[in-house]
Amino acid sequence: MLHMNETPSVCKIIPFQMEILSRHREYLSRWVEAGLPMGVCDADVFSASQRQPGLSSEYVVIWVRETPDPAYKVFSRGNRWIVVDAIREHQLGQFSSFADALNMVRPVLPRPEKIVAA
Repeated sequence: MLHMNETPSVCKIIPFQMEILSRHREYLSRWVEAGLPMGVCDADVFSASQRQPGLSSEYVVIWVRETPDPAYKVFSRGNRWIVVDAIREHQLGQFSSFADALNMVRPVLPRPEKIVAA
């Protein structure tokens, strides 16, 4: 209960934000290697030029055989991994794990059934 001369405390909400970790980089490397026969050419992690609230500070760019330009971009927004068509700048999907996001691009690695990790 507030008294007349008390001010309510202000609660600042800090949004949860996933980042690209070393385990994501390791998985990305295995995924690219497994995806070579299916048209994945390369992938790399880049730092965002400007930090935006709610978005990861790094993102993954994926090149595929069909185009010389980067074809896909993967980044996190809050607790979801977003896959974007890098050519048309169109969002293709939101996923609960990094592996699921890459699997949408090319399903080249078996998906473990009972892993609870983003």
